[in-house]
Amino acid sequence: MGRLIYAANVSLDGFLEDETGSFDWSVPDEAVHAFWNEHERHIGTSLYGRRMYETMRVWESDDWLANEPAVVREYAGIWRDTDKVVYSTSLSHVSSARTRIERQFDPEEVRRLKETSGSDLSIGGAGIGAEAFRHGLVDECVLLLSPVVVGGGKPALPRGTRLELELLDQRRFDNGVVYVRHAVRHPA
Repeated sequence: MGRLIYAANVSLDGFLEDETGSFDWSVPDEAVHAFWNEHERHIGTSLYGRRMYETMRVWESDDWLANEPAVVREYAGIWRDTDKVVYSTSLSHVSSARTRIERQFDPEEVRRLKETSGSDLSIGGAGIGAEAFRHGLVDECVLLLSPVVVGGGKPALPRGTRLELELLDQRRFDNGVVYVRHAVRHPA
């Protein structure tokens, strides 16, 4: 059975992006990028909302990667080797391999995916992540806290949902980013 892991780069005040939609403050250095590579290497299926998928699909193309560091090129391969499910009512097609569209988020289908998966699953995007948290589907939360306060924007964690967490791991990077990994405690 696979675990569903919500993973994100987050400002210290809890946002995925600032009020203008920018997340340039979370661009990883080589060590942080290597961390994400290792994390994503264990993911068999990634669940995305439309906007997150549109952000991530840049990894499908090699056009821009030629002059990038090896750690960045490596991530592209890891991303391509992962199955992807995009939840969208407006997206007419996907432009990446190993990707399918689902028109609505079905909690029972996600439970079945977890139960039948031989590897972990990730979920990315504030909206779709909030749905998974509300339905008790998220098993772990992996956050990389960037040393920046953006003052507002898109919250990383769902509003109006109480989560009991247990710290499983933490690490500090030289650039000031702090990694925290929590198990989500589900009421019996």
